[in-house]
Amino acid sequence: MPCKDTSINWHFIAPGKPIQNAFVESFNGRMRDELLNETLFFDLDDARTKIAVWVADYNGDRPHSSLKYLTPAAYAATSPQRTIGCATPTSSADRPLLHLRHSANKTQRP
Repeated sequence: MPCKDTSINWHFIAPGKPIQNAFVESFNGRMRDELLNETLFFDLDDARTKIAVWVADYNGDRPHSSLKYLTPAAYAATSPQRTIGCATPTSSADRPLLHLRHSANKTQRP
C-alpha cells in the first residue's frame, strides 16, 4: 500500500548527512557490522530467526555504555521518563520481529 494511501509522509535526511538521524544510522551500522555482514541467510524464516536472536541479545543481554552499562530493557524498567533508544512498553522496540508461528511451523505461511 503506497504511503499516500495511509497518510504517511516521507521525511528523508539530506544526502551525506547521517548526523540528521544519528541514532538510527548508528544502529543500522552496528546491525550491518555484527549481523548482516557476518551471517548467511538461507531463506526468509532463517533470516527472521537469526535477526530475532540478535535483537534479543541487543535489547536484553548486552549492556550499552550510553545507558550507564545497562541493557535497554533494564534501563527502561528503571527510567520513569521515556528515553530515545530505550525499549518501553509502548514503543516498537519491545515488539518481536519474529512471530512464533514462523519458527514453529515452517510450512505455515501468513
